[in-house]
Amino acid sequence: MPDQGIASVLAALPLAAVLIGPDAHISAVNTLGADLLGRAIEGRHFMTALRQPDVIDAVEASLADRQPRDTQYHSSDAGRDTSFAVSLGFVEIGATSGVLLCFEDLSEKEQASQMRRDFVANVSHELRTPLTALIGFIETLQGPARHDDKAIDRFLGIMQSEAARMERLVRDLLSLSRVESEERVRAKDPVDLGRIIGSVLHTLRPLAKESACEIAFDPPDGVRVPGNSDQLQQVFTNLVENAIKYGGKGNAITITLDPSPPETTLRVPAVVVRVRDRGPGIDPRHIPRLTERFYRVDTHRSRERGGTGLGLAIVKHIVNRHRGRLRIDSTPGQGSAFTVILPRWTHSA
Repeated sequence: MPDQGIASVLAALPLAAVLIGPDAHISAVNTLGADLLGRAIEGRHFMTALRQPDVIDAVEASLADRQPRDTQYHSSDAGRDTSFAVSLGFVEIGATSGVLLCFEDLSEKEQASQMRRDFVANVSHELRTPLTALIGFIETLQGPARHDDKAIDRFLGIMQSEAARMERLVRDLLSLSRVESEERVRAKDPVDLGRIIGSVLHTLRPLAKESACEIAFDPPDGVRVPGNSDQLQQVFTNLVENAIKYGGKGNAITITLDPSPPETTLRVPAVVVRVRDRGPGIDPRHIPRLTERFYRVDTHRSRERGGTGLGLAIVKHIVNRHRGRLRIDSTPGQGSAFTVILPRWTHSA
């Protein structure tokens, strides 16, 4: 049995921890350490539990010179590979001494690092295509097409379109960055949802007319939520614009605003807004990833319609900031429904 003093110290550590005595046997392990290395390792030689050469070398060196060291330990459980940063230090507590190993799970750090790399790669890819096109057209206008008026007009139109695409991407990136930075700051001002959605529909009326879309919306009066009006307008602009663009010509869009839903996933009085279209729908396998940055169901189609792949990521973060929920339902051939659930305004909000 390990000394109670060292056992209580190890139990208080928030990391998996193992104490290896001067005789190279494991003298104590906390619960997290037992979960990682095995339940019956106390009293065994450390090499039977820690079988990786780098860790073994570090333990032997620290037992010999009592100096702190750092190394890494790799674990594979149920097909999931995990890396741990291992800190070694010689400790003496009462009559107990030895090398203490603490294992820090690096999964979240590695995942965040991978997300950053993916984000940079995606932004670079999204910008590279229009930039390459612009450079090519500029070179053509400076050379072979210098005196070709028809080519100049055509190329300038394409260049304007590509520049607008880059501008939309930069705008959405800035918007996403701003929303993420404010996500933990709760918005508290009362906002009239019916007015916001009405304003969105007025702004998008020309786009709906161009696509021959019929939009039905009959809001009840005075439905308010605590929120930021500009951000909520951005949410419903994205959702309605997507319904128009991807629902197809002659699409019928229905927007409902329910101020007293019978039950929601929120534990407070709530408001439910649903944007439903009768378009081609979305394959169920895509739905869990729709709010990821740069994820597109149809990359070519999305870019043709001016999409940046960031709209639903922005929607998700804004809804999160408002302590709400976003739900996506879709059946191929029958259309899609995007449901936003928000806390209802109360005087104590």
